[in-house]
Amino acid sequence: MTLLNHHAEGPASAPPLLLGPSLGTSYALWDDVAPELSITHRVVRWDLPGHGGSAAGLIRAGASVGDLAGRVLALADSLGIERFAYAGVSLGGAVGLHLAVHHPERLTSLAAICSSAHFNGSKPWEERAALVRREGLAGLADNAGARWFAGDFTVPRLVRDHRGADPEAYAACCDALAAFDLRDRLPEIAVPTLLVAGREDPATPPAHLREIADAVPGATLVELPGASHLAPAQCPKAVLTALRAHFGQGAHLGMAVRREVLGDQHVDRAQTRQTPFTARFQDFISRYAWGEIWTDPTLSRRERSMITLTALVAHGHYDELAMHVRAARRNGLTPEEIGAVLLQTAVYCGVPAANSAFATAQRVLAEEDGTS
Repeated sequence: MTLLNHHAEGPASAPPLLLGPSLGTSYALWDDVAPELSITHRVVRWDLPGHGGSAAGLIRAGASVGDLAGRVLALADSLGIERFAYAGVSLGGAVGLHLAVHHPERLTSLAAICSSAHFNGSKPWEERAALVRREGLAGLADNAGARWFAGDFTVPRLVRDHRGADPEAYAACCDALAAFDLRDRLPEIAVPTLLVAGREDPATPPAHLREIADAVPGATLVELPGASHLAPAQCPKAVLTALRAHFGQGAHLGMAVRREVLGDQHVDRAQTRQTPFTARFQDFISRYAWGEIWTDPTLSRRERSMITLTALVAHGHYDELAMHVRAARRNGLTPEEIGAVLLQTAVYCGVPAANSAFATAQRVLAEEDGTS
């Protein structure tokens, strides 16, 4: 096996979001968060080498966080994912920071949860690696609840996953944490970045997340009361709220583009008619159609208008055609250019379709000119 074990959920057409785990856990860490995120994203959770279902041989002694990041990129490549949002806890968050510094072209946004740009120096991790190589994981697993959770809270499955991890792979992950220090590179991070701290976290206290937030331009910091190191397991609703707000930025951007292309009046009417039944569809339109497709710089808005007019004629969507004739004018097309697009549709979509399209466009253009 050459790829990290993973679990994918959510629509294949949705924006991809990769979720990374903490040391000693599996992708079960995200059990109470990932299904909700998968409503709007293609969520891919992965296991560290030697953890969960990932082969121990995917990591060796002396490994680096960069090695783990390379495994994550290989997984994304195997799934046909070029750019993705990323969230990770602790070591999984360090992987995200590494990607943001060394592979910024692959990330659309980043969230680091209960993580750090360094993990208190190399000595404690060298000592832990030596302990695990000598005695195995039983002792650490017995004390996992105290390290991971606040109060009496626990998640038995995660503790079992800790106990069942491969000791050598776990130790190699400790090697990676021992060598990790990105503090001097943090100002280079340019992707939208969210930091989530657990106020009761002894492993990566809030000060570690504040340090990142202070150094990364435009970063946002959220501190969760009552949360310890595995915040997605202990406080899933709070983590979900923070991640939704952060990774939902495409909907906000999409709404801005939607208004620019279709006009405030049209969008306001659509928003006024929105109901709880249609809310997710409206979010989908803003996030995906306008936030992902119309913002892609590969094609200009003029070109996108031409394509959209043709597609609407081909399928006989004349009410939508009227709306997009107006949009085409906002995007800089002249009446003559719109007429040329419709004439082209007569050849490839049929004369009756073009006839109806010309009638619709003529009415709209006349209204625009105030001659009707």
